[in-house]
Amino acid sequence: MIVLDTNALMMPVESEVRLFDELDRLLPTADGYLAPEAVRDELDKLADGAGKEATAASVGRDLLDRCTLAATGADYADDAVLELARRDDVTHAVTNDNPLKRRLLDAGIPVISLRGRNKLDITQP
Repeated sequence: MIVLDTNALMMPVESEVRLFDELDRLLPTADGYLAPEAVRDELDKLADGAGKEATAASVGRDLLDRCTLAATGADYADDAVLELARRDDVTHAVTNDNPLKRRLLDAGIPVISLRGRNKLDITQP
């Protein structure tokens, strides 16, 4: 399983990344996608706004259909992503959030993030 952060789900609009195509390219044998309910809640709030961020959040909310939503003990999306990433069935996390990326790497979790204009790459801990 691959856990996705809010900004990962917004990449298709913000960075013109074909998110799931890129994830399939990097990890063709991945067995699914996971997102915490806190990410859904954050996307809902952002989608209520205006402009490119709201559009990106709306698209991200639609992309959640390809993910399994999971409850966590955390209300804050970054904490929820980290909590899920520590599960035994999770192999990678996807985020462009540098503080979260550092926390994930420090916890020994490989991170997939944007490299270049619209490609993803894996950073090992």
